[in-house]
Amino acid sequence: MSFGPREHAYGERVHLHGDAWSLASLARVSSPEISQTELYGVVRSLYAGLLARVMAQESPTIETEVSTRMAAVHGEKGAWQGTVVDPGQNVVIVDIVRGGMVPAQTCFEELARVLPIERLRLDHLIMSRRSDEAGRVVGADLSGSKVGGGIEGALVLVPDPMGATGTTLVTAIEHLIEAHGKPAAFVCMPLISTPEFIRTVTTQVPSAVVHTYRVDRGSSSSEVQAQVPGTRWDEESGLDEHGYIVPGAGGLGEVLNNSWC
Repeated sequence: MSFGPREHAYGERVHLHGDAWSLASLARVSSPEISQTELYGVVRSLYAGLLARVMAQESPTIETEVSTRMAAVHGEKGAWQGTVVDPGQNVVIVDIVRGGMVPAQTCFEELARVLPIERLRLDHLIMSRRSDEAGRVVGADLSGSKVGGGIEGALVLVPDPMGATGTTLVTAIEHLIEAHGKPAAFVCMPLISTPEFIRTVTTQVPSAVVHTYRVDRGSSSSEVQAQVPGTRWDEESGLDEHGYIVPGAGGLGEVLNNSWC
């Protein structure tokens, strides 16, 4: 089956960025054949691309003029004028340990290339899934955090790579709102999402938007998978019985950290 790279029926707060190049990179990330060194590089590249799309759509912009090196020869004609991301917007990146560590650091470094460092912050939440006796995910535990201040009016980015059940992310957002205020928006940035993740996040967090490359629906029937994503949302599933994404990427947090406990 083949759909347009952004075609879906999940609503205006969900953005799919599944161009052919990014999907090829993501397929490489999901493959058991990828080396640890290559994995880091591809994940960083994917997040740099996703971040650019997020900032283009979610950040305020301003009109600016920059005098280029050509101004020394051509005077006023050597000045560039155009629309850029507003350098006055506060941006907070949230690292959900441990899968989010590399993505969050990547987003922080990429933003620091363009925006004033005093407008940026990288926060950390230590979280883990909570499972029942059968191994099914039933919630998430927050065991610690390192948050550098309030988030009022900020654009809060959460680049956690696997959007499975959504319970961890919702718990993180609820904690941030309760302890640190309400931001301009929460931007959830998983590389891969499920229909369940999208529903959980968008219904439980009114200020949240989702930007992702791929929505996996591997536990759905073939008939449902043949439809445009979101058309038969109530019948879609991308989770197995333990709450892991199908087909997914197979425990990306464990793979990134080479730690399997």
